[in-house]
Amino acid sequence: MRRTYLLWTIAAAGFAVDQVTKAIAAVAVEGHEPRHALGGAVTFTAFRNPGAAGSFAPRATLVFALLAAVVLVLIARVAPSVRSAGWAVGLGLIFAGAGGNLADRLFRTPGFGRGAVLDFIQVGSSGIFNLADQCVTAGAAIVLIQTFRGVPLRTVAARSPAKASLPLEQ
Repeated sequence: MRRTYLLWTIAAAGFAVDQVTKAIAAVAVEGHEPRHALGGAVTFTAFRNPGAAGSFAPRATLVFALLAAVVLVLIARVAPSVRSAGWAVGLGLIFAGAGGNLADRLFRTPGFGRGAVLDFIQVGSSGIFNLADQCVTAGAAIVLIQTFRGVPLRTVAARSPAKASLPLEQ
């Protein structure tokens, strides 16, 4: 039960931080000249991305929204049986990121189900991303580590040993 709470706490916190930072970026970054931080290593510039990472498939917003919804449902279904803190953290981060970007696709301009994800962070010459993207990336890395370490997602219920036959007393 504790692992389920951990998963949902991370999912809620990640989602909230993503949405708050996007709301700030929509006001402070979008429509303004790019802002540089850390000696120019980080740039804050707004980009509305209707597609996936790197603007892949920009006309597939609805497809990406449906995929995110499927991911959220799958994680919600396995959440009660997660027994590893690593899996809880990884799945919580993926849920936060998928939920954050899904919220953008559903509720940001140009309209319901056609919205573009707000990306606003660029490190060096990398692509522009947001915190939801980083949640998905970190969560996926943790899930891969758990998988390679052989940590099971769920705890299999222990089987009770066969009841030994007691000899009848005579």
